[in-house]
Amino acid sequence: MVIVFVFFAYFGYDRNFLSPFGVSSWVNMASTVGMIAIPIGFLMIAGELDISIGAVVPAAKMSMAIAVGYYGLPVGVGLLITFGLAALIGWVNGMLVTRTKVPSLIVTLATLFAVSGLTLFLSLALTDTTSQALTSPAWAKFVFGDYHVWGLQSSVFWWLAIAAVLYYILHLSPWGNWIFALGGDKESARNAGIPIDKLKIALFILAAMAAALSGVCEAILSNSATTTTNFALIFNCIIAVVVGGVLLTGGFGTVAGIFFGTATLAIVQQGIGYTPFDRNLSSLIIGVMLLIAVLMNDTFRNMATSMSAAKKGK
Repeated sequence: MVIVFVFFAYFGYDRNFLSPFGVSSWVNMASTVGMIAIPIGFLMIAGELDISIGAVVPAAKMSMAIAVGYYGLPVGVGLLITFGLAALIGWVNGMLVTRTKVPSLIVTLATLFAVSGLTLFLSLALTDTTSQALTSPAWAKFVFGDYHVWGLQSSVFWWLAIAAVLYYILHLSPWGNWIFALGGDKESARNAGIPIDKLKIALFILAAMAAALSGVCEAILSNSATTTTNFALIFNCIIAVVVGGVLLTGGFGTVAGIFFGTATLAIVQQGIGYTPFDRNLSSLIIGVMLLIAVLMNDTFRNMATSMSAAKKGK
């Protein structure tokens, strides 16, 4: 991340990359991805994956907008409906994965299209439109969708809070050991008494709830919602997690790594606009960065493993 930041700071210095507006542009983008990427990282550490988030976000936006903007319900009721639906989607994902033993990639791919189709169908059935305006009270704007100091969105503070809470869960609580054990060796984890099915279901619910929170923040910030499935968000979350050092095979990863991986991705995507380079090159840079990050992470992990083994040998 430091290398990427220095690169864009050098070439974007005269174009206000380091200005408060420039910094807030990539921090705000990182927050919308980051609050979902960390729970997705938990799933990947546990050996699973959830790509249905690309449909959960617009579903959450539309459920919030329809409940509050179309039917005029209180924001609190809209939040209960939205997060309740997200929890249901996560529970369905977890139940299908644990009961059918079908790979989570396939299950959540099916859920992605199912939720996307339901969102479109219900939006047209209830409001006869695929977009909906939303007006929120001042307190909701402040908490979920407003600009604060230095142009930072409310989602940034949610991202930081989520990172802090999930850091404690993964690295300082017994639940973190369960997640690592689940990704390292599922059968050994089961034999050790870890409730792996309940743990998986909880992780899928966590990912769906985080996606719903991101959707709520976006809807309240923009005062609108659409049914468009966010396929780019799926890849952005996976890229951020992998760049952050999480193994696709599970069993290894850190919250700090995912946090900085998300920041690195956001710097590339937003920082390219502050440089003289063609903005279309951002995808090329992200692809190269992803490959380099994976190779570097593998190298550093092997070095750390070798050093640890050498110390134990002594």
